[in-house]
Order: sequence, then structure tokens, then C-alpha cells
Amino acid sequence: MSYIEKKDVGGKTHIYFVKKVSFMNQLFVIKKYAGLGSSTFSKEKYILDNLETLSEEELIFKSQFLKQIKKYLSYNENLPEKIESKSIKIDNLLDGKKCDKDVNTEFAKEFIFNSNNIEGSKIPPERVKEIIDTGDTKYNDRNEVKEVKNSILAFEYLKKSFKFNLTSIKRLYHILTKDLLMAGNIPYPKGFKKEKVIVGDSQTTPPEKVREELTNLLNWYRANKNKIHPLILAFEFHKRYEDIHPFRDGNGRTGRLIMNKILMSAGYYAMVVYKENKLAYFNALEQAIEGRSKGYYQFMLEQADKSYDYILKVLHKY
Repeated sequence: MSYIEKKDVGGKTHIYFVKKVSFMNQLFVIKKYAGLGSSTFSKEKYILDNLETLSEEELIFKSQFLKQIKKYLSYNENLPEKIESKSIKIDNLLDGKKCDKDVNTEFAKEFIFNSNNIEGSKIPPERVKEIIDTGDTKYNDRNEVKEVKNSILAFEYLKKSFKFNLTSIKRLYHILTKDLLMAGNIPYPKGFKKEKVIVGDSQTTPPEKVREELTNLLNWYRANKNKIHPLILAFEFHKRYEDIHPFRDGNGRTGRLIMNKILMSAGYYAMVVYKENKLAYFNALEQAIEGRSKGYYQFMLEQADKSYDYILKVLHKY
């Protein structure tokens, strides 16, 4: 949160730029004297004019928490700092340029195309963009068109109404899969899975244990959201969620959305897992579920870094 603070001294108005950052139960405050009052002064212009300095000060504060991430990595220990730096710059640019809606729309196109294609959709990116921009497309696979439309609604629900409880998880799944057909033209079943599901060669949580295991996971999240670094917290939640595999299908799509909700709740921008890295993603996730997590964390951080490069590229258009 940033704002302008004014103080009247000796008949003159002095202006200060203030930004407050709450992170892992600590409050960091940047307060800068911006000069005497002027009708032309703009908070947004001040941020853009001082982008590097403001971003660097916040990075110094947040760097103390990055040591926690490095122990999870097998190589490239500078990656967490790169991501943090880009995340801070994204936040400042969004605040300075006031283009949240446009950037969010562009991100939704990138996220929905990649997330759906990871799960087998063949709809090309230009058709996804067309649906988001105009509301429809003449693409012939109407099930995949509906899948994109559902994904748009699910993303909006995630941002505005999602809570970390069983009801919201089921609601998210319902929005994503409403009126969709699985392979074999079978409608998506309602609610949590009612039969055993095997992923690769591994059994997932039995149907009768899904509610219990999801409740335990949600309790784990609430207990650790200010203790574990948000990046690791989000990735670990995603891993555990996919291991539970609460639904017959749609677990990857719901899981990546919830992972992004954790990131956004902690002040980070959402991220994409890219379809061209699908096999590496599945392999890393499988290994992490088996107990070999370093490669998984490394992979997810690399995807976050790639995502933030994309968002910065979009921001530079405005």
C-alpha cells in the first residue's frame, strides 16, 4: 500500500511518499520526502521516477527471508533474489502505471492457455485471446471453448471470493468443469472423487479420506502462512494437493489456481506453468510426492521467473 502524506509547516505543505509492506508478520515502511506541495504532484509519477531506488530498498528488506528458500535448491541460488526483485518491480509498476485491469487480462490469456493445454486441450493461443477479448470464437471444439470460458469465471472467483476451505475448493472445481465433457464424452462428476484414482504408478488419497486430508492441508496452510516463505508455501501446498487428487479430473487446473491464490494473498503476482515444460513439470511433481523435492522447487521457481519476465514485458507496453 502506498500513499501521499502531507504536513503543513510554517504555512507550507510538505509532501512525503509512503509505502507500507506487510510480509511474514513484519511491517516495512518506506518514507521519502518528495518536496513542497504542488498541484502537479503525482504519486504515480513519483513511483515511476524513483522505481529503481524504491524497488531496491524493498528488496533489501525482503532479502532476509530468502535464505529460507535457498536450502530447497539444488543449484542457481541467485534465483530467489531475481524473482523477488522482479516481483517488487511488478508491484511498483502496477501502482505507478495504474494498468492492473489490462495486465490482468493479458496474464489471464497466458495462464488459461497454458493451464488448459497442460491438461490436453488443443485450442491455440489466438483462440483463447479471442474468447477473452470478445466472449466467443468460431473454434470448432465447443467443449474446449467452454473450458476457456469456465476458466475465465474460475479465475475471477479465485481473485474475488475464494476462501481456504472445502466449500471454496468444491466451488472452484464446479465453475471450472460446469457443462464440460471428459474423455469419452463423459460429463464431469460432481464433488469430490468417488473412486480410486491412480496417477502414473501411484495411488492418490482414497475417496473416503479426501475430506480429512484436504482439511489437514488447509489447517497446515493456515498454521504456516506466516512462517514458511510464500513461494515455498505455495509450491508445497500444490504438491500436497496434487498428491491428494481430490477430484476425478481437474486437479491440475484447480491446484494451479489455488497455488496462485496463495501467491497473490502474500503480495506476489500469479504465475504460469508453461505447456512446453509439461513433462518436466509432471516429472518434478511426481518426484516431489515421492520425497525428492529439490528438483520440483527449482523447476517451480524457474517457472515463476519466466512468468514474471512475461508480466514485466506486458507492463512495459503501458
